[in-house]
Amino acid sequence: MKVVLENLTKIFPSRNKKSGEEVIAVNDFTFTIPDGKLIGLLGPSGCGKSTTLYMISGLQKPTSGKIYFGDDDVTELSTENRGVGLVFQNYALYPHMTVKQNILFPLQNLKGADKLSKDEMLDRALNAARLVQIDELMDRKPSELSGGQQQRVAIARALVKMPRVLLLDEPLSNLDARLRLQTREEIRRIQRETGITTVFVTHDQEEAMSISDMIVVMKQGIVQQIGKPQEVYDNPINLFVAKFLGTPPINVFEGKVEGGKIYIGEDAVLDITGVEDQPVMIGIRPEGFELSENGALKCKLTNVEVMGRDVSVVSKNDSCVSPAIRSIINADNKVDPSAEFVRYDIKPHKIFIFNKETEERIYFEVK
Repeated sequence: MKVVLENLTKIFPSRNKKSGEEVIAVNDFTFTIPDGKLIGLLGPSGCGKSTTLYMISGLQKPTSGKIYFGDDDVTELSTENRGVGLVFQNYALYPHMTVKQNILFPLQNLKGADKLSKDEMLDRALNAARLVQIDELMDRKPSELSGGQQQRVAIARALVKMPRVLLLDEPLSNLDARLRLQTREEIRRIQRETGITTVFVTHDQEEAMSISDMIVVMKQGIVQQIGKPQEVYDNPINLFVAKFLGTPPINVFEGKVEGGKIYIGEDAVLDITGVEDQPVMIGIRPEGFELSENGALKCKLTNVEVMGRDVSVVSKNDSCVSPAIRSIINADNKVDPSAEFVRYDIKPHKIFIFNKETEERIYFEVK
């Protein structure tokens, strides 16, 4: 099911009656979610991603704009008539019911032409349980399940109605790191097997990038960038997107472009063309540093962390915005931890420059 968001805006009234300032949670969001794809809505807390999800579900009504499921305008349609499956962060399972009863519950409320027989309901519940691999837990209560198993029950309950659109609101936030990894892989598998158009809301960029066909990066209600995860990572449109994506995060420096060179402090790190002389913000991905005895960028060595196949080199530079620079290099490169300084050459496709005032990306060509 294709989902079309057309100039979607949500404005909440001010909580402060004196100031009277309205809160624009989502601002003029236009996007087409392709049929059968998994889309990640990504951004920090308060960016409008959950509000967007709730408008798609019908739990919140947009202030303006339209929502289409296929060719159907569902903007004014109630949640129960939209054909959506919704999975919340806190699972929202009924504690007094078994797994089977929790999964069956949405089917028992169907009426009219949609009403199913008891056998049909049981078949659907068992199929949904098998899909999320909890069919052996049907007689247990939620309190007897792990966090990951409870999340699977919540997903099965959302899938049992055979929804046109599946909506996931930070479904992994309450799980520990290992379970998060395992469950996000399961969500990707389930989505591919069912082919249901899915919207996945998260503030965790690693989660979004690992399972999404496309990601939508939001900030303060405004869409910053939309694209395939790797494309957005490789070509951020502004400094916010560059900083938000990546683990470890991008290293940001204050610098300048002068005479066709990018300078960090006194070090000319790259020869470029097509950019006027100006002060800039410079972003270098952790994997963008190449260890070299005569490297262009000189940094004060702080620490060397061996991580198996990779080595994380922690260093300092007066032009760096953060207290430390973190560069990831191959473990085959030997770093002397007793050295005072370390030098790097910079990979041209891993360095970005941004306007110092607007933080918009400045594009250049390498000489």
